[in-house]
Amino acid sequence: MCAGLRPRATCSTPWRQAAERESRMGTLPERLAEAILAHAREAALPEGAPLREQALAERFRVSRSPVRAALAILRARGVVEHRPNRGCYLRWAGPALPQAPAARIDDDADYVRIAEDRLAGALPERISEAALMRRYGLNRSRVVMLLARMAQEGWAERLPGHGWRFLPLLDTVAAYEAGYLFRATIEPAALLLPGFRADPAELARLRAEQEMLLAGGIGSLPLAELFRINAGFHETLVDFGGNPFFSDAIRRVNRLRRLVEYRTFADAQRLVAQGREHLALLDLVERGDMARAAAALKRHLDGVRATKLGSAALRDALAPRRR
Repeated sequence: MCAGLRPRATCSTPWRQAAERESRMGTLPERLAEAILAHAREAALPEGAPLREQALAERFRVSRSPVRAALAILRARGVVEHRPNRGCYLRWAGPALPQAPAARIDDDADYVRIAEDRLAGALPERISEAALMRRYGLNRSRVVMLLARMAQEGWAERLPGHGWRFLPLLDTVAAYEAGYLFRATIEPAALLLPGFRADPAELARLRAEQEMLLAGGIGSLPLAELFRINAGFHETLVDFGGNPFFSDAIRRVNRLRRLVEYRTFADAQRLVAQGREHLALLDLVERGDMARAAAALKRHLDGVRATKLGSAALRDALAPRRR
């Protein structure tokens, strides 16, 4: 892992490389995302205006898959919201939409610097906005925005009165493996609960998301959106079990592993294989073959665990931490 109390600009990790990749506006979904924003501004679309995949695909003469990926990018930026069973909608009126994503590059780089230092143990558990401003050379509004993102993602929280606290992480190889062993026990069991009921609309949404990833989203979506989609896939299957204790437990593990997973998302080949396994799992659930689905889910989680525990990216992310 890159060391030092201050991250160096020349320091390169798979995570940083992925962040740089997602900041380059060159892929088709990214270009479409900008085209959709431009259309919303020019047409002065109102807040809450629907963004229909088919209509956008016809307007820009592309298939629906890159449109779906573009909408996911806009969701990650916070300008589009997804309403279950209804589709995507503008969160702001067209004239109020940002002109360009230029600030995203700096925001992503700053986020990566703080997250890498947190994962490396280079930041204290409790910290003030002023301390982060001094350490990273940022103004207060930028620091507040980044802390709000961290709080939303579940790895930081505001303290009563003053300051912020970083929440616990899976920060050793043993803890990371324990998290996967726990998931490989709980998630398949959720599929076999007597109250398991799969929502057809949610299954269709999960399938559409996985197909979008395989159609190009893996190479273009922000890291946070990749994590949201993949963690959400597993959380939704567990939710179908109808037991809130199972659901709460899986969400807690996902919050703990978020930063480590960001470091492993540079392996696009593994993510493609993972997406195909997710689709095969959905086939079994849709057929109601829950015994085979549970067995397939356990094999999937065991396989991911074995692959990640042998990866250099994970060893780098969880190298002995500075105290």
